[in-house]
Amino acid sequence: MSRSLHDGRADGLEPLESLALGEVRSFRDLLRGMARTAFTGRQLGEAFDVLVEMADSDDCHVVMTLTGAMTVAKQGRIVCDLIDRGVVDTIVSTGALIAHGLTESIGLTHYRYDPTKSDEELYEQGYNRIYDTLEMEANLNDVETLVRDVLDGSKPKDGTWSSSRLCEAIGRKLSERDEGAGILRSAYERGVPVFIPAFTDSEIGLDVALWAMTRALADRPDELGPGEIFDAVPPFNPFLDLQAYTRRIGDARELGILTIGGGVPRNWAQQVAPYFDITNERLGTRLSAPRFRYGVRICPEPVHWGGLSGCTYSEGVSWGKFVPEAEGGRYAEVYSDATVALPLLASALFEELDAR
Repeated sequence: MSRSLHDGRADGLEPLESLALGEVRSFRDLLRGMARTAFTGRQLGEAFDVLVEMADSDDCHVVMTLTGAMTVAKQGRIVCDLIDRGVVDTIVSTGALIAHGLTESIGLTHYRYDPTKSDEELYEQGYNRIYDTLEMEANLNDVETLVRDVLDGSKPKDGTWSSSRLCEAIGRKLSERDEGAGILRSAYERGVPVFIPAFTDSEIGLDVALWAMTRALADRPDELGPGEIFDAVPPFNPFLDLQAYTRRIGDARELGILTIGGGVPRNWAQQVAPYFDITNERLGTRLSAPRFRYGVRICPEPVHWGGLSGCTYSEGVSWGKFVPEAEGGRYAEVYSDATVALPLLASALFEELDAR
């Protein structure tokens, strides 16, 4: 059987081009050149194109979801820049990422891990290891002091906290103290809400619980057991976050999502359209479900493990979370460490926005 040898151009295929570094004068030049190459380089270049269109749309409300140790890995200032420049309109994050970012906001430091020290030694010396980086336990004690000061000094009108209410109050305090940049400070100053759906899975969540326990305990807590000490519950309602986020997204004309990692923040942010769908079905309402039209995801997690961190935007279409590409949806997925990909993408994006 003989093969019919076609010409790619005649078949409408897009030719690739060798990356000519001598012609690169900027990050945006580099990423546009990478878009015409292959593998992860092409993914990153295509992500830049989608991100520019997303940021360029006056109607597009951009949700950024954050997981992983991005602030410990010193990527927090990039998130601040995205907020400060008006690229990001809503943040959904893990509590740990926000907590570790607070240490920078109050003038504290993370350190490079010395591999000659064992983890047992690190524990005894008050260092908490996150892969190749160290967070001092003393830092987290200072974060607890900040959270306690905020809780003691302010109170929501109805007396009930949520993660977004607390993040706003902490951001206000950071703005007043002016000790350093930080995600919550930038978010407060730009009016960008920060939601932490798995709030109790974080240092900040434990600090809020500790605050409630301190207020409830008797004079001799050393005489009490776990059944009494851990009985106190703070005035905190996560459904305030769910409904506030849903109202905010429901009012948007167009939606985009910039996902770093995956996990709970990604799923919580994306479930808004199915929430509208089941509300219509079960309550008889006639709401228009807000589906994401743009998406850029940076995550090394492969799809075949079946977890949400690795699932494709195409899979999300089957849940009604995203506009299909055939109907105008634009998505890019970069299988890479975000500490490599995000600085390149953000630098190129800011160059592009500055040139307009």
